[in-house]
Amino acid sequence: MRIDIITVLPELLKSPFEASIMKRAQEKGLVEVFFHNLRDYGLGNYKQVDDYQYGGGAGMVMMIEPIDECISKLKAERDYDEIIYLTPDGKTLNQGIANELSLKKNMILLCGHYKGVDQRVRDLFVTREISIGDYVLSGGELAAAVLADSIIRLIPGVLSDETSALSDSFQDNLLAPEVYTRPAEYKGLKVPDILLSGDFPKIEEWRHQNSVERTKERRPDLFEN
Repeated sequence: MRIDIITVLPELLKSPFEASIMKRAQEKGLVEVFFHNLRDYGLGNYKQVDDYQYGGGAGMVMMIEPIDECISKLKAERDYDEIIYLTPDGKTLNQGIANELSLKKNMILLCGHYKGVDQRVRDLFVTREISIGDYVLSGGELAAAVLADSIIRLIPGVLSDETSALSDSFQDNLLAPEVYTRPAEYKGLKVPDILLSGDFPKIEEWRHQNSVERTKERRPDLFEN
């Protein structure tokens, strides 16, 4: 998989990709991540990438020309399955979207800023718009990192235990069950006996029931769906 990220703040984005799972995925050659500074395509001596919005109002808007030039250059080099715009008014990211995107080969992530991008960028180039929640960030960079992490960890070979991702919360629309490790008792709190029994069919049955109960309690909206 190849992920190209278009941003005005590449330095803000690089750190998450230089550690942990996302770093290992790149070292294994399972994913390539490239950062493209939109200011390299900016207009004039000051490399302008934003301007006042037509019709007046507070806030600047990212201009279409620099984005067009950057995306067109990338598309001339390869085909892209998705061009994703990170925006608060996009579809909320969930596990199903992450699963779907993990099967793609090439994608572009466009990080919004200010009041967003000129609508014509969305009309001409963007194939999918994604939000990571109903709140506003200073820019799309952190949202792009969240999206990339949710996708990359699902690529076969990235996790040392490939079955781990299959038991994550939301994979079956349920929250993950409670988990425990040693010691078996700590300050009077004991691990449930079933998990120490060695009876794996009953353990799996307990885990499923625990997932159902936790989902009912914590996320009844998921359970209803």
